Order: sequence, then C-alpha cells, then structure tokens
Amino acid sequence: MPTVSRRYPTGRSPFERPSGASNDELRAPVVLMVSGGADSTALLVMAATSTLDIDDGRGCSRIARERLHVLHVNHQLRGLEADEDEEFVRSLAEEYGIPCTVERVDVAARAALNGDNVENAGREARYAAATALANELSEQLGTPRSAARICVAHTANDRAETFFMNAIRGSGASGLSSIPRRRNRIVRPLLDKTHDDLCEYLRMRGIVWREDETNRDTRYLRAYVRHKLLPVVERRNPRTVASLASTCDILSDEDAFMGSLASRLFHDLTRRQESGLLALDAARLAASEVALARRAVRMALLWVEAEARLEARHINRVLELVSAGAGSVTLPMGVDVRVEHGLLFLRARSADASRVAAWLEVPGSLEIPQGGRLSARIIEVEHGADPVMLARGHAHEWDQRSVLLDAQACGIDGTLGGRLWVDALRPGDIVCPLGMHGQSKKLADLLSEAQIPKLERERTPIVRTDVRGNVVWVAGIRIDERAKCTSRTKHLLELSLLSAE
Repeated sequence: MPTVSRRYPTGRSPFERPSGASNDELRAPVVLMVSGGADSTALLVMAATSTLDIDDGRGCSRIARERLHVLHVNHQLRGLEADEDEEFVRSLAEEYGIPCTVERVDVAARAALNGDNVENAGREARYAAATALANELSEQLGTPRSAARICVAHTANDRAETFFMNAIRGSGASGLSSIPRRRNRIVRPLLDKTHDDLCEYLRMRGIVWREDETNRDTRYLRAYVRHKLLPVVERRNPRTVASLASTCDILSDEDAFMGSLASRLFHDLTRRQESGLLALDAARLAASEVALARRAVRMALLWVEAEARLEARHINRVLELVSAGAGSVTLPMGVDVRVEHGLLFLRARSADASRVAAWLEVPGSLEIPQGGRLSARIIEVEHGADPVMLARGHAHEWDQRSVLLDAQACGIDGTLGGRLWVDALRPGDIVCPLGMHGQSKKLADLLSEAQIPKLERERTPIVRTDVRGNVVWVAGIRIDERAKCTSRTKHLLELSLLSAE
C-alpha cells in the first residue's frame, strides 16, 4: 500500500500559523509513547536514527538524542505477555541509548471503578502518564511545558479506522476529521505512513516487534473495523486508506474554520460566565445558522463540564429547548440545562451550590442557597407622599435588610412588574454606592469595607437589572445611586432579604 502524502508542501494546513523553533523548543523533551507494536517500534527507531516532523516549525529534522525519552504503559491485561512487552521496550530503548520510563496501571480495575470500558480507561491512563512525564522532564530541563512534545505512533490506517468508528457511532465533522496531526503537545509524525509501510521499514532493518493478540478481538469496535470492515471496502478500492487520509485533511481544515466562527459566536452569545455556570443569549442562538449553533452549544457544554461525553442527540435536545424558548434537561455528567426568560443556562454538577444565580420575579420571591429568601413587590406612591423620605425611613427601620428603590430606574414596570437577576460577586464588578454622589467603587472593596468575611462575599446576593445589567442592590449592605428614589418616583420597588424561618 503506498505512502499517504500531505496536500501542502509545507506539511501544514493554511489555517495553521507557521513558526520557527525557539531555543526552548530545541531543548524541550520529546516523549515517545511506545507499546512495542510495529508502529511504535518504528517511531522509536526513526526518532533515534532518522528525521521526524514533530511540528516545531522545522519540518522533518533530526531530534537531539538528549531530548528523547521513551514511555511504556503496562496495562496489566495480558499477564506474562504484557510483561514481555515491557521488557522488549526497555531493551529497545537501551539499545538506542534512550531513557525509558515504565508505568504499570491496572486498567481493568480502573475501568470497573469508573464504569468505563477497558479501551477508554487504557487510553486515559496512557495520556495521563505521558502528560505527567512531559511535565516532569520539562521542569528538569527548565523549559516551558508547552514546548514539550508527546509523540504517538498513529498511522494512516488508524486514521481510516477512527473515521469509520466515528461514522458508526454517529459524529459530526470534528469526529469525521478523525485523528488530528497535532493537539496541543501531542503530535503524530507517522500519520502519513501506513502500517504496511512501517512493517516493511522494520523488516528492511532486521528489527522485530511485538504483536498484541487482543488487537484481533473483533468484540472491540476498532478491531472489528480493522479486520471485518476495512478489508471489504479495500476490495472495492485498494486506496481507501490514502483516500480517507485526504478526506480527513479536508474535513479537519474545514472543521478548524467552522470552529473559529463558532468560537466567535460563542463569545458573542455569552452573557454570564463563571466556574461551572454559563448563560447564553437563547434568542440570538436560535436565530443563528444551525451548523454554528450546534458547535456553539457543544463548546458551551464542554466549557461547563470538560469531561462530558456528548453525542449529537444531546446537542439537538438543547437546541430544541432553545427553539421552544423554555424547558430543561439533564445531560451527561449531571449538567443541568434550562431556558428561562430568553437565556440558556448551563450549570455543572460541581458548580458552587452556595452561589445564587437566578431570576427574581417582581412581584415574587426567590429562595437563596445559603438560607433565607429575597422578596420583591411594587408599591404605588400615594399622592402627596415624599418618595425620598419614605425610602430613607424604610432603610433605617429595616437596617438595610429591606430597601425601597425607584422601580422604573431598576427596569421594572410599575403596573406590569418584571424581573431582576440575582447572582454573586463577579471579578471587576463596579457599583455607585448611594451617598458617594455618583462615584464608582469596586464591589469587592465595598464588601471588604463592610467587613464581610472573604468567604461570605462570594455568597452575598447581588441584585442586578439583568444578567449583564447594573447592580441595584448589594443585599443587606447598600443600594446603587442609580436606583435611588427621587421626587419624581411614581412606583416604589421594595426588595427585602428575609432570614430563613
């Protein structure tokens, strides 16, 4: 089977930014993930004796021997055979003068503990070990972690298999673009080679490799695709692997372009963003092109819960809620999704339950997580009454636990009512405290001066005109100058912070 060639003379997509190798990149560690199979054995030999493109801006070039480090992860799934694989990798690394680290992981136990399958557990164990080793070596060499490279021996065959696997499971362009050439520090310098190419490379040099018999177990999807599906397809087109490599490159480039557009949309839609909680403009999302809307929703869900395993049906369910303008659903990893008052809220299970983030209907009330309740009602100013004096007397009587504001200044219709957004302190929050004649102040400083303990500052309810609107009341502490009553006030907005009964 012929070698798969790249479509670009530079070896990179036009959407990638070329860069030269810095001094740090020329000294940074290169971790070779070696299982002992033909592909990873070839990776080790090529890294030690030939040239590789590890995507550092130099193209195919020799890698300084002192940068190389072999990593082998023993999954402890195949007893003596696994131990023999480990010994083979140790000996091969020693033969080429490359340091070798071996990690032993009981993958079966880990999979059972996490309710995962063995394939996923093994992959996570390998990449976790590689990340930890790359970080440790970077520290020893005094180079930035980002300059390190983790080399994986994926080939054009792996790419074709992953394409079919994702197609069988059901996937979008991102999944069908299959294995990327690079993701952060992880690079795949053999992605243009086929498995047959690498086997022939080793035979020509008289180098043996290990065979893992579990790779023939067609109960696993990859083995099924490799031994059952691909042979049938290749009988129709012997160049299937090469053709799919070209297709994956095209899909990858287009996916990167669409991803950049979706990222911009995601930023434009975001109305509130904090640890474990996100609020997006549902109306604008509903009006967006569906191809970008799907991607924006996926980005939002992964921002809230990076470990969520998302499928097309999850994304579609969220878009159905957005289209309906209301409703809620719980997605993988316990992510709570709901549409209320024109906003799409996504909250991770891990989000701080002590932080309030909800609408307060006017008139109405809102239970707050730390105990107690916020209430709101509208009072019409009686003829001849002085709204300013009423507000001062009320605040004094209730010791700022209840205040009277100008309903209109807070965006509340005196007849129809409305709603206010209640949440917690955000970085950079600014208020205009009553009594400072319109001067602004950092909300964090206001809370500090009020001698609110640091932990409690995160739990102090902040009432705003909208999700991104002005602060009208720091509950129990101070109102904002812009929400105060004046002689022209016609409707009073009473906000009260009530203790739990």
